[in-house]
Amino acid sequence: MRVAAVILAAGTSSRYRAADPSVATKLVAPHGGVPLVRRVADAALASPARPVVVVTGHAAPEVRDALAGCAVAFAHNPDFATGLASSLRVGLGALPADASGALVLLGDMPGVTPPLLERLLAAFAIDPAAEAVVPVTAERRGNPALLGRALFARAGALTGDEGARRLLARARVVEVDVDDDAVLLDVDEPAALRLTPSANG
Repeated sequence: MRVAAVILAAGTSSRYRAADPSVATKLVAPHGGVPLVRRVADAALASPARPVVVVTGHAAPEVRDALAGCAVAFAHNPDFATGLASSLRVGLGALPADASGALVLLGDMPGVTPPLLERLLAAFAIDPAAEAVVPVTAERRGNPALLGRALFARAGALTGDEGARRLLARARVVEVDVDDDAVLLDVDEPAALRLTPSANG
């Protein structure tokens, strides 16, 4: 079973840039000396998921530069300003036809670890009839979510700033219990970046 990874890195980072106009996007802000989006890409590349596709949009050249040398593919979303749904659609559309599913990672969650991704992949391998696999901590679903191919078409029909949450409400979901707040923590402002642990310390 082949599962790919999609990193959503197309957003405008409007809240972050309002607090720190010096960066083109929060995704290239340094976190422990490493650009935020590269932290996420490194975690994906350390997992068995292949290929790893990064969806760009706002500040695409800067995101590409931050990922120079990484074994990732890029897919550009010209409609990034319409919201998250269009980036998800572009990312899933860029995957090979034999991909049974996709780990969908947000580019602003540096605390996600390769072992967590491997647990999600293992849960999907055990139950390939599952339409999705998600981590759960403190009874709350987090990210990343693994979407099975059965959900790809429905994901493509999402609009605006909708992510996978609406899909998962009506899907056959396997929940993986984790003791890790990182699945709930994303970076919206510079203060959050300073307080967020990374997968690599």
